Amino acid sequence: MATTHITKLGDGTLAVPDRVVIPFIIGDGIGPDIWRASVRVFDAAVETAYNGKRKVDWKEVLAGEKAFHQTGEWLPTETLDAFREYLVGIKGPLTTPIGGGIRSLNVAIRKALDLYVCQRPTRWFEGVPSPVKHPEWVDMVIFRENTEDIYTGIEFPARSAEGQRVKEFLGRDMAVDFDFTDDTAIGIKTVSEHGSKRLVRAAIEHAIRHGLPSVTLVHKGNIMKYTEGAFKSWGYDVAETEFSAATYTWQQWERTKVTDGEQAANDEMAAAQAGGKIIVKDVIADNFLQQILLNPKDYAVIATLNLNGDYISDALAAIVGGIGIAPGANINYMTGHAVFEATHGTAPRFADTDSMNPSSVILSGVMLFEYIGWTEAAEQIVEALRQTILDKTVTVDFFNQMTDGKLLKTSEFASAIIDKIKSGFDRSI
Repeated sequence: MATTHITKLGDGTLAVPDRVVIPFIIGDGIGPDIWRASVRVFDAAVETAYNGKRKVDWKEVLAGEKAFHQTGEWLPTETLDAFREYLVGIKGPLTTPIGGGIRSLNVAIRKALDLYVCQRPTRWFEGVPSPVKHPEWVDMVIFRENTEDIYTGIEFPARSAEGQRVKEFLGRDMAVDFDFTDDTAIGIKTVSEHGSKRLVRAAIEHAIRHGLPSVTLVHKGNIMKYTEGAFKSWGYDVAETEFSAATYTWQQWERTKVTDGEQAANDEMAAAQAGGKIIVKDVIADNFLQQILLNPKDYAVIATLNLNGDYISDALAAIVGGIGIAPGANINYMTGHAVFEATHGTAPRFADTDSMNPSSVILSGVMLFEYIGWTEAAEQIVEALRQTILDKTVTVDFFNQMTDGKLLKTSEFASAIIDKIKSGFDRSI
């Protein structure tokens, strides 16, 4: 019997059978509505792109409220085992359990599979309402470190015995000069060399693979010198030692400026750019949030730590139309494991209303198909979505910001996209 599993080959590529099993988590709140719409789009694109020669068998696995109601567990072991076995999966939004136990189901999945890259591409679709004058200037891919920083969850509440012991240790043994009052809570930020380097390595490899001009290390190293500052230094080290033939760094520019003068440094960088080298640069995080509004054309691939990436991803999503159209993926490029996901929340008050925008899941599916090499299906979806939005046939989030739009339900929006896929495209649009 032919295999239905995706496997990772020795050269790092994925072997994907024509009929493949991909596990999915339907999600909580609006999850079922947007998943049912999205999967119809996925199946239509695969059927059309490959004339029935390829097919996805979607395998439901449980997490979140549905899992808890059926099994008593928020994240059953069987679900993680399925993601391990089938290598690639996709999920809707999941609720965060209230009370003890798992802090975040999303974080738990990322940690269990060591999905160290949170990848979030951001681009504008013509016709999508935006609060800025030139959203078309935004075309970036965020590589957000996914396993360290504050998301390790190492925290101690104010007035807790554990927190008090940490404060005493810091003051007594580490000579930390700070007034740790009783009402002071403690959080620990972790940043490792291996975690930083593998994240930046993946970002540079993505830029090389897609012919992109730059990788920007975003950090707050001017203040947090041994964590965020180290991230920047380790990132430059990766660029200069592992990718010297493909990159030119701002640190190289600085060294040439010191030895040979600024003009020589500028000439060197210009020659590197003309030769197709990727420019690796860095920007302080707060300045970068300004730059994505003022000069977004200057940035292509962004590598950053977890908290910075959270802020940046949502800010960029707002520029191009909101979190409802922002896809995401959690990837381990070494093992091949990847879980693609809606980046927004569960919006429980809109559950079962068939009203919300499914584009975050749809575009996450596009990322999935690109990841497994089914690029024809991915391209069909993107073009059909683009033309559906241009027609102003949209869900309520876009409709409320448009003039002369036509309001569609979630399921109707999916049907409009599918109609475009099945009828072909007007390439003149």
